[in-house]
Amino acid sequence: MVDFDEKQVLEKAIQGDADSFSILYDAYIGRIYNYVYYRTGNTHDAEDLTARVFYRALNHIHTYRHMGVPFLAWLYRIAHNLVANWHRDMNRRKEVPLEDHTTFSTQHIDQPETMLIENQEKEKLMRAIKKLPSDRQHLIVLKLVEGLSNAEIAVIVGRSEGAIKSLYHRTLLAIRQELEQGEK
Repeated sequence: MVDFDEKQVLEKAIQGDADSFSILYDAYIGRIYNYVYYRTGNTHDAEDLTARVFYRALNHIHTYRHMGVPFLAWLYRIAHNLVANWHRDMNRRKEVPLEDHTTFSTQHIDQPETMLIENQEKEKLMRAIKKLPSDRQHLIVLKLVEGLSNAEIAVIVGRSEGAIKSLYHRTLLAIRQELEQGEK
């Protein structure tokens, strides 16, 4: 949650005020790092790419125009482009194992057989998600891990809110279908 006047801080940062940019950096580095980490799968690359996101933002902040697009969405777009380039340059598709970093809220249950069943269900879900195309995995990370709204995601990926809603619905259906096929 932003606890400062973002517009005022942005105006100062655009004019070259380093202290104002550091306020933006402090406010958004955690979210950008998490996003990059979930897309790359390791801390070293996530740290490197996150630093590049903010370096690029600092060097190009004078080109930022509010025009209804939040600064965080602009940072996500920079991060998305850098991660896409990273994947292309590395000539690999490595995704983070979401099961290692995703917690599901469940009641604490002491019975081992219940815990085993829950773990098996989580593993099935993670396998289904990993079978999705990259853009749908991207959507799942933004929606479920980052907790962004359809409107925020639309700004980040450059699509309409309706397109995001539709893609999310189709993604959930694809996950359901994959889970149902796995039961047969």
